[in-house]
Amino acid sequence: MAGGSSVPAVYLRLTYERFVSIVPKENILVVTPRTYGSVARSIIPELPAENILLEPYARGTAPCMAYAAYTILKRNPDAVIVASPSDLIIRDDGLFKETVESALDYVGKEDVLMTLGIVPKSPDVNFGYIQVKEGKNAYYMDKPLKVKTFTEKPTAALAEVFIRTGEFFWNSGIFIWKASTIVSEMEKYLPELSELFIGWQKGISDHGFIEKAYSGCPKISLDYGVMERTDRAWLYPAKFGWADIDRL
Repeated sequence: MAGGSSVPAVYLRLTYERFVSIVPKENILVVTPRTYGSVARSIIPELPAENILLEPYARGTAPCMAYAAYTILKRNPDAVIVASPSDLIIRDDGLFKETVESALDYVGKEDVLMTLGIVPKSPDVNFGYIQVKEGKNAYYMDKPLKVKTFTEKPTAALAEVFIRTGEFFWNSGIFIWKASTIVSEMEKYLPELSELFIGWQKGISDHGFIEKAYSGCPKISLDYGVMERTDRAWLYPAKFGWADIDRL
């Protein structure tokens, strides 16, 4: 998920190089604003043109995922998706790869919506927090954990409480799920969005179809639209170095 010109080009390239060690390059898709398409192609010339999905309007991460998931589902009904923003800094690519591959293995066997949860270093009020059900020892676990609650950018006092409990992780914005599972959950919890993509089996590769779908799309995030509502939300603890470039 590449937000366009607000993110320095080098981060898109770094994100691509991080993932090409995990999945074949022909399976990597970039979803980006139409106005950024030519730049994205120049940054990652290895990608086939059909793997750069151009959004006509900025509508948030939920429409972005709908576009990508239906595209992937048409290509491979059994596909598993790793969805990541391009504006992240990862400081241990080896541990990142190990974590993603472990989560992929779990998701390949279970119909869950997995997010990577960052073990927090401090009570930072600039991040979203995810609470898991496993209790105060969750930070030490290396296995999928069942999500209990999501909290967006708490107060300093509340963030301090979160850290002390040992039950809350930072929301990394990285998701892993089967294409079929996320489509099913979006159709359940965001029917007003999914209905705009009716006919995707034939139209998902057509620019006119996408233009029409996006013109009616609500602006909504995956977290609010799906993850905070679904009973399929899980978290995989992530201990690699992580930062959002907006927080540097």
